[in-house]
Amino acid sequence: MKAHNKETQANMTPKKALEFLKEGNTRFMSNLKAHRDLLEQVNDTRDGQWPFATILSCIDSRTSAELIFDQGLGDVFSVRIAGNIVNTDILGSMEFACKVAGSKLIVVLGHSKCGAVKGACDHVEMGNLTELLSKIQPAIYQEKTTTTDRSSKNSEFVENVAEINVKRNVKSILDRSDILKQMVENGEIGIVGAMHNLETGEVAFYEDASFIKG
Repeated sequence: MKAHNKETQANMTPKKALEFLKEGNTRFMSNLKAHRDLLEQVNDTRDGQWPFATILSCIDSRTSAELIFDQGLGDVFSVRIAGNIVNTDILGSMEFACKVAGSKLIVVLGHSKCGAVKGACDHVEMGNLTELLSKIQPAIYQEKTTTTDRSSKNSEFVENVAEINVKRNVKSILDRSDILKQMVENGEIGIVGAMHNLETGEVAFYEDASFIKG
């Protein structure tokens, strides 16, 4: 499989980009990686890059976007930060990826058993991590179904918060970036939230956090 080029990126639609990622995740779960000559892809991308998707995910070592979506060199922009949160720098990176570099889809990707979410649930305070985890706190307050044991010991509570956090960050991208919001409204890009199951490898996409026209 060859790296994406200017033509294949230009002909990509947000819907097709999503299908590419879903197909790649199916291969990952089946342990059937697409054949790639990585050295050839290095040569193909030495003069430029044409990634078709931008994926915001956690820094967790088990959630590499290129691996779980079976993508190669030059295929996706990978933005990683604990708790897959959104801040100004990440928004700027996404604006570059989509407006300048031509990416067609943004995925906000959470994952099960997230350590950052657990830390936020337990109100951990430690150096600069304190400010990062505070960005997950609104998702904790928004979780209303759990009335007892609202801590990391309650796995259901943790997963509920992780899902809310993903959906809040999808909304945050649209609320805080006029550039990306306009591109979504014009059908130039799509934005979708998703969750990676660490036990099965499956990525589930949220229909109620999907902004893809057409």
